[in-house]
Amino acid sequence: MKSWLFKTLINLYPPYLGTGIRITRVAADYAHLRVEMPLRFYNRNYVGTHFGGSLYAMVDPFYMLMLIQILGPEYVVWDRSARIDFIKPGRGRMRADFDISPETVAEIKDRTVGGEKYLPTFTADIVGPEEAVVARATKELYIRRRRDSN
Repeated sequence: MKSWLFKTLINLYPPYLGTGIRITRVAADYAHLRVEMPLRFYNRNYVGTHFGGSLYAMVDPFYMLMLIQILGPEYVVWDRSARIDFIKPGRGRMRADFDISPETVAEIKDRTVGGEKYLPTFTADIVGPEEAVVARATKELYIRRRRDSN
């Protein structure tokens, strides 16, 4: 899928429309993606800061979706587990950047060449207006080359 179409479809996805989460950048090769979310009355919590569920939603599917596009249909890619650490209250516009290096893609292909599963871990920081880390999410993915692709 073309990256501009991917960006458009995700930005129109109702759960993201409802939280104000938007993809603002996606590289044509899917190696980089940026997500942003402003603080609004509908995504703030009782004490006036970003709702934790919205912060997690900012980082939930993106490593999986990027790798599905990068690796193609010969691979199975699933989120396996996740953890988020809330470091400080989030105020203002939040941002999260996701990067997948060519070396990471090569390692995934090497580890799954015979159809073996691979469980890499990725980390994404959510940063606020002063570049301070507000939350850190760790995602473990399940990746396997489809057995019928050999």
